[in-house]
Amino acid sequence: MMRGARVAIALLAGLMLMGQRDAILVPEVSQSEVQVRQGFTGTELLLYGAILDPAGRRAGAQYDIVVVLKGPTEPIRMREKERIIGIWMNAESSDFRSAPSFFAVASSNEVSDIVDDRTAAIYELGTDFIQLSPSGVIDPEKQTRFSRGLVDQRERQGLYKQDMNGVTITEDVLYQARISLPSNVSTGKYTAETFAITDGRVIASAIADVEVKKVGFERFVEIASKQWSLIYGLVAVTLSIGMGVLAGRLFARN
Repeated sequence: MMRGARVAIALLAGLMLMGQRDAILVPEVSQSEVQVRQGFTGTELLLYGAILDPAGRRAGAQYDIVVVLKGPTEPIRMREKERIIGIWMNAESSDFRSAPSFFAVASSNEVSDIVDDRTAAIYELGTDFIQLSPSGVIDPEKQTRFSRGLVDQRERQGLYKQDMNGVTITEDVLYQARISLPSNVSTGKYTAETFAITDGRVIASAIADVEVKKVGFERFVEIASKQWSLIYGLVAVTLSIGMGVLAGRLFARN
């Protein structure tokens, strides 16, 4: 069944729910699966759906829409470099238990105009509100410094982003947002959560999933590195030495 048809059916089913007072969200994603092959240069996801008031009114005129796309979380250690005697060296560090590998926000208006900071922090409606979960006891000032450093680094890598005018609402019913996945995205399960907001309150939310996975030779290498790590390491070292010897001989001839 086509995705558009599923949206229409879900809308009709939603309207049949008696006693429903809040807006109904029906989210969809253009690709439920992203395949990473050799030469993968990234892709663009279309996150779309419908928002409808149970009373039959055009809901889009009353609500703002925010879409948050998050990749699988991972532990990470951030190190701070300091110049000592003219040499840049690793100084302080901070560990984060669950930093999202990818994070993107698109909204129909500036988030600061839609909700207060407390609500934005609860639902992670922006890169300033990502819940990074630092490990251990850490000074609040130091935590803020390292958190901003992590966000800044991943923004430069194209892994964290936000577009405060990235959601368009058509005919006060249909919404859509486009979010680009760069070539360096991590594999795993991604969640696209859509929020309908009015009067500073989140009154409806819905989730759609996207699976990013390696296929072909890249998939074989990933599996080999995890299941046969010793053999994989030996083969990698052998190939590296062999390539070095071959390059040395070629340059020697020249």
